[in-house]
Amino acid sequence: MVRIMSEVKLYQGDSIQIVKQLDAETVDLILSDIPYGISYEEWDVLHDKTNSALGGNSGGQLKAGNVFKRRGKPLNGWSDADKNISKEYYDWCKLWTADWYNVLKPGASVFIFAGRRMAHRCIAAMEDAGFIFKDMIAWEKTQAPHRAQRVSAVFERRKDEKNARLWEGWRLGNLRPIFEPILWFMKPYKVGGTITDNLLKYKVGAFNNELWKKYNPLSSNIIKVKTFESDSGFHPTQKPILLVQSLIELSTKENQIVLDPFMGSGTTGVACKNLNRCFIGIELNKRYYDVANCRINDINQLL
Repeated sequence: MVRIMSEVKLYQGDSIQIVKQLDAETVDLILSDIPYGISYEEWDVLHDKTNSALGGNSGGQLKAGNVFKRRGKPLNGWSDADKNISKEYYDWCKLWTADWYNVLKPGASVFIFAGRRMAHRCIAAMEDAGFIFKDMIAWEKTQAPHRAQRVSAVFERRKDEKNARLWEGWRLGNLRPIFEPILWFMKPYKVGGTITDNLLKYKVGAFNNELWKKYNPLSSNIIKVKTFESDSGFHPTQKPILLVQSLIELSTKENQIVLDPFMGSGTTGVACKNLNRCFIGIELNKRYYDVANCRINDINQLL
């Protein structure tokens, strides 16, 4: 078994296998920005890929810059097999939910960034493992690209001026994605006591409203935080350090153990060091593991 021997413990490998080795009921919080299953990058393709066009690009996309450089899938899919993407994401979540449940203390929280499109599948998988879906926190981002293509532009390329005028103002795709859900789960406390009894025994189960107000004066489930230059550039889906710190302070005390099974570039670990929490981080990708190691251990050469 892997025992917690130091303030920071980092693993490079498959978290689905590594979490199985952690001691039961030893972790105070799991906080992770998991893959969204929307084919954002190769590591985010979690379904049987049957479409050879996925991930490619056209000349028009390249001209548009980074926002449109990679081709995804229309919401209705490009083949019958593509319609299984949501179900396959649920199956992938089921691979690790039970082990997350096992390592957490009774009453402990889980915060998951799961994206808007597949969040419902993650919720179902977590509930099937025994978790309580406590709440959904809305993170209001400071900015987000608007990828919705103008319908009139499509007709203009077809030299169809009549329909270009008729459909002026209409777009294809989604609204600007300024909101992102943070799923909040709790492992049930043991039968025979109250949540307060659980708090006395395991030191988890309540939330620190005063510290939450530091980030969210209204104490609501909608949060917007200041971002810094260092909040980007290490990982394509990197989250703001203050956002991660707010969730850690909301649910844990100093010296408690926070686990991030999909560590990415290590923002959760950096936040834990800032807040005097112990940290266990796991990352499959060697490149991002090295970045996380440098950030968490203050190796300034890479930064």
